[in-house]
Amino acid sequence: MRILIISQWFDPEPTFKGLAFARELVGLGHQVEVMTGFPNYPGGKLYPGYKLRLVQRETIEGISVIRVPLYPSHDASSIKRIMNYVSFAFSAALLGPILVKRADVVYVYHPPATVALPAILLKLLRKMPFVYDIQDLWPDTLTATGMVRNRLILTCVDAWCRLTYRLADHIAVLSPGFKTLLHERGVPRDKVSVIFNWCDETQITSMAQSEARKQEPDMAHRFNVVFAGTMGKAQALDAVIDAAALVVDRLPQVQFVFIGGGIEVERLKRLKEEKRAGNVLFLPRRPMTEIGSALCSADALLVHLQDSPLFEITLPSKIQAYLAMGRPIIMAVRGDAARLLEQTDAGIACIPEDAPSIAAAVERLVDIGQERRDEMGRNGARFYRQELALSVGVRKFERVLAGVAGVERR
Repeated sequence: MRILIISQWFDPEPTFKGLAFARELVGLGHQVEVMTGFPNYPGGKLYPGYKLRLVQRETIEGISVIRVPLYPSHDASSIKRIMNYVSFAFSAALLGPILVKRADVVYVYHPPATVALPAILLKLLRKMPFVYDIQDLWPDTLTATGMVRNRLILTCVDAWCRLTYRLADHIAVLSPGFKTLLHERGVPRDKVSVIFNWCDETQITSMAQSEARKQEPDMAHRFNVVFAGTMGKAQALDAVIDAAALVVDRLPQVQFVFIGGGIEVERLKRLKEEKRAGNVLFLPRRPMTEIGSALCSADALLVHLQDSPLFEITLPSKIQAYLAMGRPIIMAVRGDAARLLEQTDAGIACIPEDAPSIAAAVERLVDIGQERRDEMGRNGARFYRQELALSVGVRKFERVLAGVAGVERR
């Protein structure tokens, strides 16, 4: 097949369905072209070596990439974030029909929802069907994170999403809950496929905990509960700081380690001081290639999101990397994520935004002993290899893309 990928984000930006996805499709014998923006995520600044221009063509590991202009931004300003999304959508919609080669099928990575605009135009103008991969439900996410509060804007976004669902030839979602909700919103069940995400396996570094801690002296001789990733409003990490304060005297060996960046980092650091949670350690954001030693130093890996109905039907992206690392998980997310953890016996679930529940989960992991924790880690790693790995997920996408394109798979 000739496959066009439309995504606002692509390597060198961190994204799941980027270069690794394209490379795997090429490995299966398909021709792949990518239309994306100029790299600026997550910092909101253009990456070194890039300068905004009307069009830039490049080849990354044999993948043809077309970059179109956008307004670079990724801060707390809703207006700037909207400008970032809309500018890429209009650039891709105006330039895409002229620049891209004829494809059998278009793969579209959402968010943002605005990325559907160029796909719809390509379908109408050049008869190119598209598969819409929903990683975030809009306008639900916009409401839950507080990014947009204007009811008129939210109503318009909802209408746009419903139009996109009708025009898409097929939809992929990351969890069973997403499929159920889309069906409730009028999307036929047979139009939606659940395909779990994977992690970038080339970036995962696995090593023995004893070896990892030689590279992480701040984590030596402690029971480390590690949260790695973006610290924003959706993560609602105040409760984790509160949980740390609850166990600071009762479990002196426990240390909560936050690794990453985000708009909430400085406020969380101040909260740590207010709560006198001396068992909390903040480490700066690291690329995946350099975070392996910290994750391997963990005794438990923490997932936490707001206690919101939206997050009951999602699977946070870090779950895949956590499972692949083979460490037990503390899952402070309700719904699909908690059920997945129960299914795999890969850790302990607790109540999000509930400090006593989080503290109790940590205490239980401490009490069950190393042998049981190792067993949980092995269970998670095995489930990842069998059900969530890149090769497994891309084969599922290949079947969906081929069905939409009307092409027989080899």
